[in-house]
Amino acid sequence: MTLVSVAELADRIADGTAPLVLDARWNLVGPDGHDDYRAGHIPGAVWVDLDRELAGPAGDGGRHPLPSSEVFVAAMQRVGVEPDAEVIVCDGGSTLGAARLWWLLLDHGHTRVRVLDGGFAAWQQAGKPVETGEVAPTPGSFVGAPGHLPRVGVDDLLDEARAIVDVRAPERFTGEREPIDPVAGHIPGAVNLPASESFDAGRFRPAAELADHFAVVPSGAAAYCGSGVTAAQTILALHLAGREDVALYPGSWSEWITDPARGVARG
Repeated sequence: MTLVSVAELADRIADGTAPLVLDARWNLVGPDGHDDYRAGHIPGAVWVDLDRELAGPAGDGGRHPLPSSEVFVAAMQRVGVEPDAEVIVCDGGSTLGAARLWWLLLDHGHTRVRVLDGGFAAWQQAGKPVETGEVAPTPGSFVGAPGHLPRVGVDDLLDEARAIVDVRAPERFTGEREPIDPVAGHIPGAVNLPASESFDAGRFRPAAELADHFAVVPSGAAAYCGSGVTAAQTILALHLAGREDVALYPGSWSEWITDPARGVARG
């Protein structure tokens, strides 16, 4: 299973069998989420820094390119991940940071990872216990190498035969509004399937509904967003629908537009 419920995790914590919980809380704009984590988190949860540990430096590779494998492995060792250990990942409730961490763990071959459905927001709404301050983890011996999940690079998207799915909001896809990146529009040939449509009241839609929703996405397609984070959330939703045949384009729109020679479509 890809998701874990608040009730199951709370029971595991209460009976002393809790897995390692990692909190990848993150904000696209404003503070990085660390202060929110310190103000309240799931008991025992360790904070992971998306900008520094789950992404590389911004540049020609986009705003949030994937981190080097060395950086990611070191980060997972820092937070206490052991080989084959069960890991639960969460964030404040958006599932954005959690999905990036989930994707990276799976891509490095760590299959025992699940995402807390609804994140910390759902935990609070259920009235579960909250801890404040920092958690000092015991370092782990995590090992792994990337390449276990499908991904594409910018050159792969120049192949006109590949289906491309843009998961940003419709107004960003059409180019009517672009609040983040310096160029508005989308990759030529892409179709828009907003990530928000995978959710209902802050939770992932049931698997059968997601399967119907993604039926228009052909096998071998590539998903992208602004910087590769929301696209990982869509890959997670696809996995919930039983689909593991769609690739992530990590650089996404923020990488695509760094070369003016690449086409830009609007409308």
